[in-house]
Formats: sequence, C-alpha cells, structure tokens
Amino acid sequence: SNHIIKFADDTTVVGLISNNDKTPYRGEVAQLVEWCGANNLSLNVSKTKEVVMDLRRNSVDHPPLTIDSSAVERVSSTKFLGVHITEDLTWTTNTMSLSKKAQQRLHFLRRLKRASLPPPILTTFYRGTIESVLTSCITVWYGNCSTADRKTLQRTVSTAAKIIGAPLPSILDIFLARCSGKATSIVKDSTHPSHHLFQLL
Repeated sequence: SNHIIKFADDTTVVGLISNNDKTPYRGEVAQLVEWCGANNLSLNVSKTKEVVMDLRRNSVDHPPLTIDSSAVERVSSTKFLGVHITEDLTWTTNTMSLSKKAQQRLHFLRRLKRASLPPPILTTFYRGTIESVLTSCITVWYGNCSTADRKTLQRTVSTAAKIIGAPLPSILDIFLARCSGKATSIVKDSTHPSHHLFQLL
C-alpha cells in the first residue's frame, strides 16, 4: 500500500513493497509527477531523496527511482517533520541531533543561573527550551532507542537539574506519561485509525 503525506511545501510518498513488486510504489510516484505537471507544479529532483528500508537478512539491490529520466538520490537517512529516520530504523542519528541542540541551550540556562534567577523560573525556561527539544515526537522513537541513546538524553537532563538545583522529570517518565496520554486519547476517539487496537481492561 502507498500513502502520500503532504505538509506545507513538502510531499512524502511512503510505499510498502510486497513480494519484491515495486510497480505500485513507482506507479504512485509517476502519478504524482503527472499530477504536478498537469497543475503547473515542478518537482525539484535535485532536492528529492529516497530512503529504502529493507530489514530482511538477505536484502536485494533496489534499482534507483527516476523522475523525468533523472535518478533520485538514495540516502541512508532523512529528516521528516523534525525526526531523523534512518534506513535501518535505529535512532542514534536522531538522538545525537536532539542532544546537540539541547546541549547548546544549556549555555543560556547557565547564564540565567548566574543572574540569580530562582529555580521555578529556571525550570520554566528549561521545560520550554530544552525539555521540549529532547522530547520532540518522543512517542515515535524513544521506545526503540538503545541504552546508550537513552543515557545520552538523560545526561542532558541531569546536567540541567544540577544547574537549576532542583529535580527534573526523567526522559523515561515523560515518555511513559505521553504514551499513556496518547493511548487514552485514542481509546476515547472511535474515529481514530488505531482505536480498534485498544481494549479496556
């Protein structure tokens, strides 16, 4: 099955290839190209990327995707709505990106601490500028993070807690709370595509 996901000026085609039959997926891309042409829109092939996720033990070679006779560049990872997704579905690239961004913001937390701001204000700053980065889309990726990735994220939280001088919720606690909230929301929404996956105990 294939899906087209549109967000702002970005378009993503997601295809599930079964029995090594790439025809439906490539046909979906061809229809998208045709639609763009019919509506006076042009696809920038140089900015178009393809990620192939083949997790089989004996993977096969996949011929390059072409658009208007130009081969689409195949990459090992891509950034989708702020989340780095890799071809092997590991999350180290995403974790390192989030950690680096959060570490840079610790500098401003330290400056506020030197200005003698009280812990409640420092905590508010942390939650708005650092925790929000570390936990971005956390329900998508944290569950499959490696132990090393989780320690990397938690290390930033521990550093922030020392700067503030007050305890902060762990990344794991935030993940569990958000998963619980998401599940509760799905259970209450009978129109949600995943509603049938939940049964009340």
